[in-house]
Amino acid sequence: MVKGRSSQWFLILFALIFLLPVYSDSFPGLSRKFSFNALILNVGFDNYAVIFDAGSTGSRVHVFRFNQDLNLLHVGKDFELLVTAWPLLQKAEAAVPKQLHSKKPLRLGATAGLRLLDGDEAERILEALFKKESTLEYKAEWVSILEGSEEGAYLWVAINYLLGTLGKKYSSTVGVIDLGGGSVQMAYAIAKESAANAPVAKDAYVLEKNIVGTTYYVYSHSYLNYGLKAARAQSLKLSGSHGNPCVTNGYKGTYKYSGVIYNVTAPLSGTSLRRCRALTGEVLKLDAPCPYRNCSFDGVWNGGGGDGRKNLYVASFFYGTAVGASIIKQNVPSVKVPPIVYWNAAKVACRANVETIKSIFPQIDKRDVPFLCMDLVYEYTLLVHGFGIDRLEEMTVLKQVEYKGSLVEAAWPLGCAIEVLSSPSA
Repeated sequence: MVKGRSSQWFLILFALIFLLPVYSDSFPGLSRKFSFNALILNVGFDNYAVIFDAGSTGSRVHVFRFNQDLNLLHVGKDFELLVTAWPLLQKAEAAVPKQLHSKKPLRLGATAGLRLLDGDEAERILEALFKKESTLEYKAEWVSILEGSEEGAYLWVAINYLLGTLGKKYSSTVGVIDLGGGSVQMAYAIAKESAANAPVAKDAYVLEKNIVGTTYYVYSHSYLNYGLKAARAQSLKLSGSHGNPCVTNGYKGTYKYSGVIYNVTAPLSGTSLRRCRALTGEVLKLDAPCPYRNCSFDGVWNGGGGDGRKNLYVASFFYGTAVGASIIKQNVPSVKVPPIVYWNAAKVACRANVETIKSIFPQIDKRDVPFLCMDLVYEYTLLVHGFGIDRLEEMTVLKQVEYKGSLVEAAWPLGCAIEVLSSPSA
């Protein structure tokens, strides 16, 4: 592998949140028209949450609008205004009435990309960006890096909100697994008694959430460096210079992750499902010692299971890989499947080569051609041997959730907005 210069600025993922209780017709950036009667029926105020999500694959601005009962309202034709534009802060300022710039706080929290930086480098980057780019009210204490457990819990909030299970008992909620590029998060609600007996760790395993008048105890853990792109890098690192048994036959190239360049090629003996599975077990550290009674992988407590985990929703790269492997048709928002479908697809992918794989899996992105066998084996092993899900147990693989006749993206920014607006200080 060859070390390259890391562009940390382009690996940043961060969220900036504006809480804007403003009259409906004072948000000109949305280009909406309201009648006088609508203003009277509106009880006076709407709440807007503007979430920035910027990273190496692109930058996005999510705008959500809620009424005082925390019901999601339309922004234009949809329940979410999604903008992919730069510079982000200037776009946000244009959407906020100028008279509010000095009154409405800009709160910023960074996710996985910045958690990988050393020391206080992340805080200094965010603080410098804040001061340079924004005319909105700023205080140093409003800049913070989100813990991985918070990121997972936000997705839990978002999906349960869209499904209408928030406000019900914890056993009626669903659990979530979010497979990102750098980390994977699991989150689900557990009983109060289980939360009281949770192991004490450096990063708290259980978060108390007070949302829509209900208190939940949410087990949430982020496995840093176990996201799909990070796992690819670790697999290539472990296999060394003799070729990787998970790489598609006939492929020769390189892969760059976190500033390091890896050689990507199958061994002379070819791609092997059996050896790929063994290597994946090493990547996940399935045999790592664990001091707890209930463990997942790499010595981590798994929350103990229970009713809040019975119904699982898995998102992000689980969905993307399923589309590429033709498990899910393109543009289908969600589907119920058991983990075994990933393994069955892996059996086919690991026998393919660079000449045939596109005809076998016509939906695959060309960038994933060398890694389809690896990704499918990793995701199956993660679900079944890492998180302990029965290989025949149905789970929902999703990208979007149907909400009041529309499709809303299942992602953490919505959960972030809901939680902030649920707080007494919002």
